Amino acid sequence: MLKKERQAHIIHQINIHNKVLSSDLSVQLNVSEDTIRRDLQELDVSGKLTKVHGGALSKSFHFSLEKNIIYSQPEKRIIATKAISLIKDGMFIVLSGGTTILELVQLLPDNLNATFITVSLPTALQLLNHPSSEVIFLGNKLSKTAQISVGAEVIQRLSEIEADLCFLGTNSIDAERGITDLEWEVIEVKKAMIKCAHKTISLAISGKLNSVQRLQVCPITDIDTLITELNPSDPLLEPYHRKKIQLL
Repeated sequence: MLKKERQAHIIHQINIHNKVLSSDLSVQLNVSEDTIRRDLQELDVSGKLTKVHGGALSKSFHFSLEKNIIYSQPEKRIIATKAISLIKDGMFIVLSGGTTILELVQLLPDNLNATFITVSLPTALQLLNHPSSEVIFLGNKLSKTAQISVGAEVIQRLSEIEADLCFLGTNSIDAERGITDLEWEVIEVKKAMIKCAHKTISLAISGKLNSVQRLQVCPITDIDTLITELNPSDPLLEPYHRKKIQLL
């Protein structure tokens, strides 16, 4: 595979999943990790991603005071609009992080009166702009890659909450393997978020469907609703329909 093709594959993977590991890319592309590291370095210098130890992060996902370009923003806006239809006045809503969640927050109706609880610093900052809803940020040690609070204290505080809904930004989802991710501490927090809510809604662009990462967040049966930009009758969603998941 030519370098141009390798780097196009890397950009595609990082756009979909926000983070990539050098070791995984090495296996996928059948090249050495040294080759991957050189590719990541070049892509970092050209401003297409942010190289970190062991892999790279998406520029759109990485928090910045400047306005970032959001990958698949039109699709994420469709997902956010569908998600908002589930939120009612008086609800307690738990939110994870991610660019789709940020789209959801930006589109919240001004007259909505709800309480939003989040472990995501960018999400909390965005919620501060909402005129009529309350925002609770569960702070602790921050994961620099996921930009959410992690650790035992956050998990304990989530266990004390009884939320109506949990909106979960999703890295990878598969009808057989469920929701998967890469970072153990982040996964433990997401598990606690799911456990504290009456219903869990997974938000995922279609590019994340039928993809699997190394560690499981939850089995597919823990998800009540899956929201994508697709029509619920799209054949790509049939495996999830068979699992009796509500599709929006």
